[in-house]
Amino acid sequence: MTARTLPVPDGLDGMRVDAGLAKLLGLSRTTVAALAESGDVSLDGRPAGKSDRLVAGAWLEVTLPEPDRPVPVRADPVPGLRTIYEDDDVVVVDKPVGVAAHPSPGWTGPTVVGGLAAAGVRVSTSGAAERQGVVHRLDVGTTGIMVVAKSEHAYTVLKRAFKDRTVEKGYHALVQGHPDPTVGTIDAPIDRHPKHDYRFAVVASGRPSVTHYQVLEAFRAASLVDIKLETGRTHQIRVHFSALRHPCVGDLAYGADPVLAKRLGLTRQWLHARRLGFEHPADGRWVEFTSEYPDDLRIALERLSAEG
Repeated sequence: MTARTLPVPDGLDGMRVDAGLAKLLGLSRTTVAALAESGDVSLDGRPAGKSDRLVAGAWLEVTLPEPDRPVPVRADPVPGLRTIYEDDDVVVVDKPVGVAAHPSPGWTGPTVVGGLAAAGVRVSTSGAAERQGVVHRLDVGTTGIMVVAKSEHAYTVLKRAFKDRTVEKGYHALVQGHPDPTVGTIDAPIDRHPKHDYRFAVVASGRPSVTHYQVLEAFRAASLVDIKLETGRTHQIRVHFSALRHPCVGDLAYGADPVLAKRLGLTRQWLHARRLGFEHPADGRWVEFTSEYPDDLRIALERLSAEG
């Protein structure tokens, strides 16, 4: 354990303890909240709760845990993980449901990097040890296209491309109800949910987040929507459509109707990374890849269509 004592900077005056310390120390809000609940955070000698407010100039004392060791990558085969394209620089895969992009604390299930390792695919050594080669991620419950860098050059180029928003990320989502207008842009900042650490929400002080959408087909209870992401925030599509009161069908964490999900046989959000396009890091040529719907999403769509 390491103790740190420092004054609260003026820029954090009035912020919640969990949000302010996360920004100040580079920790997650979940980690800071756990420290506060354990009595490891104090302001001017008094214990501070995660929702208490910081005061500029107050003396902040934090007892930090030892840094987490990188979660090791296990080379475990991943059923359903399909390689769509591979060369010396990149490997493009079709990720099945229930698979994380890379290992993380608390996750014991299969991962894309573990599946690639088991298949003998050597990826870039750039990035944190547990997510080497990973230049973007999909949620565990989201299926579809992912690219992983194999060469160090590809990792550098692709990371910059995602940061500069030159990568085209296309998704299909089945959302409840009928968005109006049928073609539009959702421009709303996203940050962690103020009450639920495992969720995100539209928050005025959040990071800029832009989602473009077009309704492809309207059914009685839901709409199939084509989505293009301009930014890539965690849970962005799920948060934005939930904020419009049109959550992804089956996305119970963000307000979806459990009755409709059960009727369509869904146990996760209907959300699929349909296409991914980028300039190839080796020669700059434009490459684009697409993914078909997995069985659970296809069957749900057929059932919805059959209802009229």
